[in-house]
Amino acid sequence: MNLTLLANESRLLVEARLKPIQGSRFQPTGFPDLGPATYSLPDGTPMLLVESAQSMANRLETVCWDTIANNWIEPLKGLPFVQVKDKAGKPLTNSVLEAHRLNSPYILEGKDKSFATKLKQELGTEDTSRVDLRKLANVLLKYDINSLIHGIFIAKSDIAGGRMRLPRVLTAFIEAKKVTVASSGGVKNDHVNPSGEAAKGFGNVPFHRDEFCGEIIAYFNVDLAQIRGYGFEPKVADLLVALSIFKIQKLLAGNCRLRTACDLVVDGALTVTRPEGFTLPSLKDLETALPGLIAAAKKNFSADGDGEVTFE
Repeated sequence: MNLTLLANESRLLVEARLKPIQGSRFQPTGFPDLGPATYSLPDGTPMLLVESAQSMANRLETVCWDTIANNWIEPLKGLPFVQVKDKAGKPLTNSVLEAHRLNSPYILEGKDKSFATKLKQELGTEDTSRVDLRKLANVLLKYDINSLIHGIFIAKSDIAGGRMRLPRVLTAFIEAKKVTVASSGGVKNDHVNPSGEAAKGFGNVPFHRDEFCGEIIAYFNVDLAQIRGYGFEPKVADLLVALSIFKIQKLLAGNCRLRTACDLVVDGALTVTRPEGFTLPSLKDLETALPGLIAAAKKNFSADGDGEVTFE
């Protein structure tokens, strides 16, 4: 795995053309009071947001987690994260799966304040002083490397007045262009009482449904300049880059079933649009390289047990 071509680049930009695994229709993400996010380009091309950046972040985290072992998947074992246990000592959640990572209420707002106190002491910033983002980056590297990739906003007034935040290093979203609407529908049948009160769940209830057809493209943006701005040694920076690329390759190689009616697969080779000439390492190469990069960075990680919280 050779990352030298990225040394002086500010961004790694990757595109993947996708298609439904069967048929031609797909179901996009929807938003309350809005529905599907449709829009038009200046030239009139009809567009559709298939998956948002925030949802893609969740998916890029999930593919790295072994739900049976309650740990990172094998190539990522040894990376730091904060484990949350219930009062019986059983795993409840963790910073990899929580929507706001270290800012999860299960980590910072329970009766067990040990980790919150530790975080406040190690960040050590008063409300009116300048926020040291490199110090924040080092603390995140120690306890939750995932927050360095997907961003963090520690919204606690007693930690730097709620100003500790980092944007995403890895941003992804999926769009479709030249979209058309595939309208359909159906009926929820009640074989006992077809004319029953629908508001209470009885009766035959017709419904409509809109799906879409179009050219689907997934976009991935790795902010290499932000990684260098953390000030880490080269091996740690390489780990963050490799981990970001691994997440991209792992998602595209596996579970792109975004919803019941949105099961997608990669259509053709991935395209690196920046930097020119860079070839994305394969998933196999990344799985081989990552354990060594993790071992080289281990001195920066917290000791076993330092990242545990009991939630009550």
